[in-house]
Amino acid sequence: MRLEITQRADLAVRALVVLHRAPTRLKSVDLAAALGTTAGFVPQVMGPLVREGWVRSVPGPTGGYEPVRDIDALNVLDVVEAVDGPTDSGRCVVADRPCAATEPCALHVAWGRARRELVTSLKTMSVGALAVTT
Repeated sequence: MRLEITQRADLAVRALVVLHRAPTRLKSVDLAAALGTTAGFVPQVMGPLVREGWVRSVPGPTGGYEPVRDIDALNVLDVVEAVDGPTDSGRCVVADRPCAATEPCALHVAWGRARRELVTSLKTMSVGALAVTT
């Protein structure tokens, strides 16, 4: 597991907050401006959110993105994993190999503890809670 999230995952979480606050659906260009990114990058960020059914993409001149799911019901871990994939790849943090209790690396125990704490924190934090703090 990595202890970082990608720019896409960060933008996805922030996009959910922006859409939640918006009075109407937002076009890619407006969402991009609110997120500080390019309109061309927005579909890459929003695609996983649309596939999960959390956001609707409405085509056409009056279209744009609109929230479908209440952000209080979404946790940050689910959003990160929807965009970046599973956080636990089973790969060792020390070397590019599987790491398990039967063949642990030097950091196996500490890394496992840190991973559990991080996953718990992200899983118990709703996207809605971020909307209150930002």
